[in-house]
Amino acid sequence: MSVAAKPRTAPRPDRVAVKTALLSVFDKTGLVDFARALAQQGVKILSTGGTARALQDAGIAVTEVSDHTGFPEIMDGRVKTLHPKIHGGLLARRDDADHLRAMDDQSIESIDLLLVNLYPFRDVVSRGGNYDSCVENIDIGGPAMLRAAAKNHDFVAVVTDPSDYDSVLAEIAEGGTTLATRQKLAGKTYAMTAAYDSMIANWFAQQNHDEFPATLNFSAQKIDTLRYGENPHQSAAVYSDSTGRPGVVTAQQLQGKELSYNNLNDTDAAFELVCEFDEPAVAIIKHANPCGVAIDPTCNPTSREADMRATYLAALACDPVSAFGGIIALNRELDADTAAEIIKIFSEVIIAPRISPGAREILSNKKNLRVLETHGLADPRAARKMIKSIAGGVLVQDADCGHITREQLRVVTKRAPSDTELNDLLFAFKVCKHVKSNAIIYAEGGRTLGIGAGQMSRVDSCRIAAWKMKEIGAQLSGNGSNGAAPRHSSMVVASDAFFPFADGLLAAIDAGATAVIQPGGSMRDEEVIKAADDAGIAMVMTDIRHFRH
Repeated sequence: MSVAAKPRTAPRPDRVAVKTALLSVFDKTGLVDFARALAQQGVKILSTGGTARALQDAGIAVTEVSDHTGFPEIMDGRVKTLHPKIHGGLLARRDDADHLRAMDDQSIESIDLLLVNLYPFRDVVSRGGNYDSCVENIDIGGPAMLRAAAKNHDFVAVVTDPSDYDSVLAEIAEGGTTLATRQKLAGKTYAMTAAYDSMIANWFAQQNHDEFPATLNFSAQKIDTLRYGENPHQSAAVYSDSTGRPGVVTAQQLQGKELSYNNLNDTDAAFELVCEFDEPAVAIIKHANPCGVAIDPTCNPTSREADMRATYLAALACDPVSAFGGIIALNRELDADTAAEIIKIFSEVIIAPRISPGAREILSNKKNLRVLETHGLADPRAARKMIKSIAGGVLVQDADCGHITREQLRVVTKRAPSDTELNDLLFAFKVCKHVKSNAIIYAEGGRTLGIGAGQMSRVDSCRIAAWKMKEIGAQLSGNGSNGAAPRHSSMVVASDAFFPFADGLLAAIDAGATAVIQPGGSMRDEEVIKAADDAGIAMVMTDIRHFRH
């Protein structure tokens, strides 16, 4: 049963003069200047603890909340603002005779402005705080006051964000805060307290090892409103989940036009792909699928030295036609030599952990090219959740953090792969993880040769990848689009899921594959293995599938 509202005897006031303000903040950014401006307007300032001391040290007159309420702070400060003189002052409707009579009977002063931000619960958790420290940084009084003030926004302005200080002060100087501003601030406040409670609920779920709690709490902060979504008739915005994971959301944009919805989606796919590799890597992405990926297999993974120019050219050679207008991601510093190659074709976005000064100068000649620096790499094995909207709800799953090592591979054919083939098999399977299913990857020498993505039939993906490989190979060899592609001495093929029939494998063998990596698990595995043995090729199974939809 809902609570009935009393009939309103007067219209909601527009301007409300601020005579008394309560200030209690953990983040003291801009606090002193804000309080000084209030004091200059003749506003009485109430405050607590560290906030009061900061204002007193700045020479600003402050009334301690404990002096205002006549009740001391107790229990290590846990109880200080939880008092009727505070909550009555925030919640009392100034147009309600009963409320005004209660204020008079209990000597409660109205509070016209509340400035509060909360204990840094997220920061304590992210720093690895122990259980007791995390619990102690769950703010109680702050959210209680915020919710009270926001509820009574007809008469009280509630401020939580330093970015609002100037506009609020400007309105106070003009006679008082406006109803429109108070409504906006109230909505912002409830979004803040909801996000705060969401963080706490999720932390408790983790403590209780509840991977999928009965109620899913999720909060994110808007970074920007985008021009449009996937298509011009769709609205869109980009939000941060505040985890700080290196990538497109946290990257610094050095130059170029604003990022579109599709730019963000494709750039995320590109950067997550190159982060899979310890070796220096370059990926070129179109429509969230790679059209070319290469690593520098000659480089020690722990070394800073890498030939990124040659690695980029190897990735480009896989499909230079599709690469036009693509997204380019690197997992090492983008140097000047590589930048000089990249600008020879049109690209939408470049993303890398670092961009050298020389590269920046070269790229600056392409004013519209979006250049992003991430200042770090994402950990492909870090546990996180993926959320997908469906009609009437959402699907939630663990991110695909599957990772295969040589030791985990099962050789199922008479011939075992060579060391060279093994390296390429592991490379191709990592790429496969980032290609839309059904996915087939042909690779050799640490680079992709042909990619088949998103087909309803796995054999079709095999054929498309082989066709792309033949077309590009023939062009690069100078034979023209109808010529024969160069033969490969140890070309491998990776499949994101098992071959349900031998036909997909046979198509790969016809394309020249000498070794295969696939999850296995089909009822016809033996038939597929026999086909591999009959052709004299090697096959390994991973027991891990990489569907990507």
